[in-house]
Amino acid sequence: MNQLAASVAAPQPLSRAAHAAGMAAYQAAGETLAAEINNRGPLRLTADGQLHPDIQAAYWTHGYYIFEGVIDAEEVAALRADAGEMLARAPVGPEAKVDAQGRPALGLDYARLPYRFSKPLGDPWGGTQLLNGRHPAQMSQPVPDAGAPEHVVFLMYAMCQAMPSGLRLYGHPKLLAAAQSINGPDFVPFNDAIFVKQPGLGGSVAWHQDGVTHWNNPAWDEGIHGFNYQVQLYPTTPANCLWVIPGTHKRGKADIKGMVAANGGSEQLPGAVPLVCKAGDVTMVNRQTVHGSFANSSPDIRISLTFGFHRRRSVLGQRAALSIADTNAIYDAQRIFDRSAVIQVAIDARHQARPEEPAFRYQPFAGLEEEFRYTPEVFDRVIRDYNTKDLAI
Repeated sequence: MNQLAASVAAPQPLSRAAHAAGMAAYQAAGETLAAEINNRGPLRLTADGQLHPDIQAAYWTHGYYIFEGVIDAEEVAALRADAGEMLARAPVGPEAKVDAQGRPALGLDYARLPYRFSKPLGDPWGGTQLLNGRHPAQMSQPVPDAGAPEHVVFLMYAMCQAMPSGLRLYGHPKLLAAAQSINGPDFVPFNDAIFVKQPGLGGSVAWHQDGVTHWNNPAWDEGIHGFNYQVQLYPTTPANCLWVIPGTHKRGKADIKGMVAANGGSEQLPGAVPLVCKAGDVTMVNRQTVHGSFANSSPDIRISLTFGFHRRRSVLGQRAALSIADTNAIYDAQRIFDRSAVIQVAIDARHQARPEEPAFRYQPFAGLEEEFRYTPEVFDRVIRDYNTKDLAI
């Protein structure tokens, strides 16, 4: 009888369709709150090249901002083509060496394989100790429709090496000007990753805060762990986009597991907003903001090119964390210089492709521009396997 009661009480996994239906009311409430906050608009710079003070104030108040229409249609098309090629050349599974056409997969010669996989509609990080245990509560994992593959591409890495358009994007003058405004003229890079949410298959990213290094730092403040951009290659919806809980970047380390427990065990946390975008929009999210995304039980694809930036002083002297924690590297001045050189090469790559566009002047490389022109030799010296030198904190 006890066994029967236990079996009756055991929750049954949701189907993809049931998950989508069960998210509808939550998504509508999130959209209403997002419209009230209205933290979005064009990326406006002042005459001296700083992010407009109104935007900076809104970002620091809420921990995020959506820049509308930053990436033009021509650049979006190039980024879609290169990301699509990366996706087509992915291994057919985590241990495979060939793509779906039987060709050698992209990245077999990279120092770090540029793909990470998930079970369809799965949550590969939630409730685990992966990535310093920063995803403490697992999201719902609906059952995909019949015929779903065993694994799907979840993340792609090394956009500056694998995607010519990705390297040019990294040198975008307005995005770099905004990074300088937030993190200072000696700002440094973090890493980059491409989130892939395939229709009806894309996995979730459990609620988390990105930073892990500085929570107990006496100099802690709301910007000490930097921020991330996400460049949207397709329109996003409440069903597949990134969600954030505004203002949580100001409150220190969040008890996310406790937040879910206090919400009856549901990951539909109150007060969250969806960052709904058009293709070419760019989100800027503070890495201390509680954020995440749900399993993509919708029919819409999402591909988000994600790359972040830090204050130099937040990184100098720190030990490697997150996906490169096992390297035990210390971020000394040379490590920071070498990884930051990717920005300077990207600036030149973009200038070569778009000479009519003003090039950003990156202060740490002032006077060194000739040494970091975009050439085959410099590509091999600076860009190849650049992500082994990421600055994760």
